[in-house]
Amino acid sequence: MLDHSHERFRDECFDDTLFSTLVEARSAITSWKEDYNRHRPHSALGNITPAEFALKSMLEKQAA
Repeated sequence: MLDHSHERFRDECFDDTLFSTLVEARSAITSWKEDYNRHRPHSALGNITPAEFALKSMLEKQAA
């Protein structure tokens, strides 16, 4: 799965963008990671977001 996320990152963040500064690149990377890790469903997690998965896992542990 890690390879897939790297491929997606490259496709969505770098392939069509030429950054003028390191600050601009870092900002774009931070935004992409935030979106990918918090707002996008992942098939490996049952088509829920990583944030939802983490919350679900925490609640299941507390209930056990």
